[in-house]
Amino acid sequence: MSRRTALTLLAGAGAATLAGCEPGRTRTSPPAVTIPDALLVEVDDGLGVLRGGDRQAIPGAVATADGRAVWATAPAGADTAFWRVDTATGRASARVRLPGRWVPQSVSASGTLVALTPTSGDVTTGHPDGREVTPVLIADVTGVRHRLELRGNFVPETFTGDLTGLFVLEWLPPTAPDRYRVRVVDLASRTPRPLYTRDKTPVPPGAEEEMRGDGRQAVLAPNRSTLYTLYTHQPDHRHTRDLVSGRPGNAHAFVHTLSLDAWWAYCIDLPHPFGAGPAAGHAVAISPDGRRLFVTDVASGTVAEITTEDLTVRRTVSHAPGAGIAYAATDRDRLFLGAGPAVRTLDLDRLTPTTDWRARDPVRGLVPSPDGARLYLGQTGAVTWHDPATGTELGRVAVPGLVTLRGLAGQG
Repeated sequence: MSRRTALTLLAGAGAATLAGCEPGRTRTSPPAVTIPDALLVEVDDGLGVLRGGDRQAIPGAVATADGRAVWATAPAGADTAFWRVDTATGRASARVRLPGRWVPQSVSASGTLVALTPTSGDVTTGHPDGREVTPVLIADVTGVRHRLELRGNFVPETFTGDLTGLFVLEWLPPTAPDRYRVRVVDLASRTPRPLYTRDKTPVPPGAEEEMRGDGRQAVLAPNRSTLYTLYTHQPDHRHTRDLVSGRPGNAHAFVHTLSLDAWWAYCIDLPHPFGAGPAAGHAVAISPDGRRLFVTDVASGTVAEITTEDLTVRRTVSHAPGAGIAYAATDRDRLFLGAGPAVRTLDLDRLTPTTDWRARDPVRGLVPSPDGARLYLGQTGAVTWHDPATGTELGRVAVPGLVTLRGLAGQG
């Protein structure tokens, strides 16, 4: 997410009276379009909340996984102002002052704790700049909770479920990074260490996975206990289980499964052709009940279904291929896929297509409404909503500088 430093408005709500072209007459601008559901978007200068007729942008911010809150920062002299915005109401908490300049990087699954670093960048934005030490500030609405000086090159990912640890990517070598591994920092001792294996045993020395691919997208389980991250293009990659057993291993794409409560990690390998096409052509979505994970590769037209109980690929199905940046979303009965201007709906149980239609512009995000009656699309400078069964456009609102439609806001 791009991050900046002030609280502004994307567009005013309500009517404004303007001088007309003819003497003695006035012209009233139309009221702002009312969006049926509150939405979270990424715009050129940060995050935005579209709520009814209100348009609120919050640069220098990171959102909670459920979209209920946004944590924001702004310069305050040589320091940083830090506060929380409730996306359902737009109300902000009291600002606290953090010593030095910081930008938010990641927020806990509970939405209560934030990791900040001096420069922006997250686990899906490519290689960080080289550095030998990484300062990290841990804060909440009361102010600073922990200040870390981690020896090495680290990027915060998320917190452990009990908030006593911070999962990070450690980039190697620190001053010229070309690969990374996932570790956990104990906040009490400020010490990074390896994760556990899936059977809850410590990873042996020399058996930590080192990855060189692209972290494409992450989704959090509905119960907030597991984070699933899709990785692609992993030439000659060997998982921890391969390093321990001596098997060669060579995964081109997999889903990295991170238990936030038990502190273990496990990788679900995806079969060919996943990882063979462009990384941006892959997307991942989780079912509302959290029992199934769906990964799509639009370049090949392949969809994989993963069962989250045993972390295996249950099946793959093939459909007509497409092109463009891929997006995926689910509701109770359907899987929605978007790439370029094309939108496809699949039956969630059979994974067979039910509708195919085209939007005006390339898709920049897919978000189903809570009641299933609307499908929201990010578009070029706009958000639209459609009848999911037919694709008929039901409404449109201008959103200047839209980068991506992120999800629902103010829910739960």
